[in-house]
Amino acid sequence: MPFFDAVLAALAWLGRQGTRAVAAVVIIGVTVPPLGVLKPLLPASVFLLLVLTFLRVDPDAIRVRLARPGLVIGASLWVMLAQPVLLIGLYWLAGFKTLSPELFVALLLQAVSIPMMSSPAIAAIMGLDAALVLSALAGCTILIPFTAPLFVRAFADGAVSLWPAGLGLTLFAMLAGAALIAAMVRRLAGTETIARRRTELDGMSVLLLLVFCCALMHDVAARSYADPLQAIGLVVLAFGVGIAMLVVTVLVFSPAGWRDAFALGLMTSQRNTGLMLAAAGSVLPDLVWFYYAMAQFPIYFAPYLLDPLARRINSKV
Repeated sequence: MPFFDAVLAALAWLGRQGTRAVAAVVIIGVTVPPLGVLKPLLPASVFLLLVLTFLRVDPDAIRVRLARPGLVIGASLWVMLAQPVLLIGLYWLAGFKTLSPELFVALLLQAVSIPMMSSPAIAAIMGLDAALVLSALAGCTILIPFTAPLFVRAFADGAVSLWPAGLGLTLFAMLAGAALIAAMVRRLAGTETIARRRTELDGMSVLLLLVFCCALMHDVAARSYADPLQAIGLVVLAFGVGIAMLVVTVLVFSPAGWRDAFALGLMTSQRNTGLMLAAAGSVLPDLVWFYYAMAQFPIYFAPYLLDPLARRINSKV
């Protein structure tokens, strides 16, 4: 069918653009505000990204990681326990708690969140070990119902409330459901077909990332125009936090090899702030929403900026 072939060709072309396409989605999300109508599709886009990730990752690679789970367990504990302690302590010492309590809440929720559900897909697009990222993401998902409420209760002074059981069940259902659907598709289509269509799957991931980004960032341009200094400050802060999380994580896990350490560093720098917006039981201040919107810039630009380094690391494996 010519139309179907044209669609596959377009998806393959988009998938081959790799990190350039990932960076482009954030520009489109900001410059085309009418695409904010996609906001109701945000939960579906996150779930479908997980399905594509499970399809994109070789099941045998996941089994290999889980057969020797030391790195996965260590990464999960680092992301959900050790790193939040370091970040919250740094924010406290820097005076965010006193100078800007609303921004402190935003940074706190960012620090205690799991990595983005799209982080394995982005790792796959960059040629990194998506199986490691996906396995670590699953470990973080198991821990967050226990760790996030603990940190929030200790440091948020009642500004935010989280329902641990509901949060854990929601995340588990998303991961388990996506894995089940991907297994069914793999069984019907065959492993060879899935492997042959990797670029098309990457193209579909880019489109879903576009939906997510447009849903969150459709009003960023107007808000930035209203207060450009605040917008610039929040972007600089978001980039600083992301770079710090990535660099420290790479250094911590460098004994496991630079490729694995880099994949984990990229993962931990991409925190799922959207999840915390949905999970927070109280109405969060407007500044929290604005910071999380600006935090998408390092999330989507970092893969493009870091792609040469990723290629160099992959070439040495």
